[in-house]
Amino acid sequence: MSTTTDLVHAIKKELKAAQMTYADLARAMDMAESSVKRMLAKGDMSLSRVDAICRALKLDFADLSRRVADAQPLLREMTQEQERAVVADKKLLLVAICVLSQWTVEQITSTYRVSEAECVKCLAQLDRIGIIELRPLNRYRLKLAKTFRWRPHGPVMNYFRDNVVLDYFSGGFDRAGEGLMLVHGSVSRTLAPMFLERLQRVALDFAQQHQTDQKLAERDREGYTLVLAMRSWEFEAFSQLRR
Repeated sequence: MSTTTDLVHAIKKELKAAQMTYADLARAMDMAESSVKRMLAKGDMSLSRVDAICRALKLDFADLSRRVADAQPLLREMTQEQERAVVADKKLLLVAICVLSQWTVEQITSTYRVSEAECVKCLAQLDRIGIIELRPLNRYRLKLAKTFRWRPHGPVMNYFRDNVVLDYFSGGFDRAGEGLMLVHGSVSRTLAPMFLERLQRVALDFAQQHQTDQKLAERDREGYTLVLAMRSWEFEAFSQLRR
């Protein structure tokens, strides 16, 4: 939830954008400039005062609230508790994966056996968990950074290791736009982070292209799952043969 400090910061930002001084705001609110300065410095203002500020800025309170929310830092990683809540229900996990791909309620309910009421309930849960900010008409804003990742050994990744990995790799990877590469080699420890950075850039490019292609018709898009990994590892059966 946004704090008063966030609200005051947003108001100051809007004043600057509107090229309004504290004196201008004081005149619009029929207050002394010193009172306006004190009010914003302390963050002590009633809802009626906030409404008056919005009128002075010619800004709806809903727009101001949205800008406060948009300014909040985005999550790069969830807590154990948040992830545990996501995997506790399969439909909730499904909807969570869908919102990561920016699907609408209509897309989710038309693709999966999830009713609109169930979908909205899941969105409300994701809002409480902190993954999204649920907005009117069942729209939402993701509260996750572009660099977001599931916790490496958290509940979600553990769930996927136990239930999804074999299903994913059982595919032939032989259709157009598919491929599976396994490359093994020994490289300098100082260069290994460089290769990992390249993988991260590929993941970011994929995520950005996904955002860009949302404007295309659904018939012109295909769902893909990109898995990138790099680690110092040896197959256990080979390790057992080491001298």
